[in-house]
Amino acid sequence: MNRIDRRFAALKAAGRTGLIPFVTAGDPSPQDAVALMHALVEAGADVIELGVPFSDPMADGPVIQHASERAIAKGVGLGDVLHWVGEFRLRDTDTPVVLMGYLNPIEMYGYARFAEAAARAGVDGVLIVDCPLEEAAVLAPLRAAGLRRIMLAAPTTAPARMAQLCGAAEGFLYYVSFAGITGAARLSTTDIAARVAGIRAEARAPVAVGFGVRDAASAKAIAGFADAVVIGSALVERLAGATGAGEVATRARGFLAPIRAALDAP
Repeated sequence: MNRIDRRFAALKAAGRTGLIPFVTAGDPSPQDAVALMHALVEAGADVIELGVPFSDPMADGPVIQHASERAIAKGVGLGDVLHWVGEFRLRDTDTPVVLMGYLNPIEMYGYARFAEAAARAGVDGVLIVDCPLEEAAVLAPLRAAGLRRIMLAAPTTAPARMAQLCGAAEGFLYYVSFAGITGAARLSTTDIAARVAGIRAEARAPVAVGFGVRDAASAKAIAGFADAVVIGSALVERLAGATGAGEVATRARGFLAPIRAALDAP
C-alpha cells in the first residue's frame, strides 16, 4: 500500500469523505508552492492534486488554462514540480500527492527518469489526461516505481470501457461529473448519483468525483455518494493574484476549511 491506499483505507474506517483540492504548481507564485501545499493540508486536504503546467491543457477550462500560462511564464517546469514535492515531504510524510497533467512533459523528461525522480521526491500517483488505456504500456516505468495511475471516467464512458477502467483503477478512480471542461457550473447530482453508485460497486479502487464542484454545498451533495470530492477551478480562481506566502495560505485555508467542515458535518 502506498500513501493513497493508506489514506483511503483510513477514510473508509472513519466513515469520512475524502477532500482532494487541485492547484496548479507554481501559481500564483513559484516561491510559495510548498507553503500552499502545507496550507491545504492544514485546512483539511486528504490528498493533494498538483497540476503540472502545460501549454495545451485540453481538458481544462479558462481558469486552469490561465493558471498554467502564468506558471509557464514564470519558468515553471516538471523538474520544479518534483523539487517542490520533495521539499513538501521534509515536513509531511503522510499526505498523498498526485500529479495531474498531460503526457508531453513526461515524455520529454523521459519515462524512466521521471518515474525514478517522482518516486524519490515522494509523488504517489499520476493522472495523465491524454493517455488512454490503449497506450498504458508507455507508463510501465511509473508503475514499476510504485506510482499509482489514476484513471478518468465520464458520463459518456461506454459500459464495456467502464468495466475496463474499473478493473485497471489504482489509488482511486476519478469520475468526471459531466462531459465538459473543468470549472463549468452545471453540476447536477441527481444525474450522477446512480452512475457513481454503479461504478463504486464495480471498481477495485475508491471513486472520487470532480469537475463542477465549487463550494461547500456542492461538495456536501457529492459526499452523499462518493468516496472523495475533487475541487479545483474555484480554488485556483480564489488563489489567483495572491502575493506572499501568508496571503496564499490564508486564501487557501479560507476557501477549503468550510468545505472540510461541510463534508464532516452529520
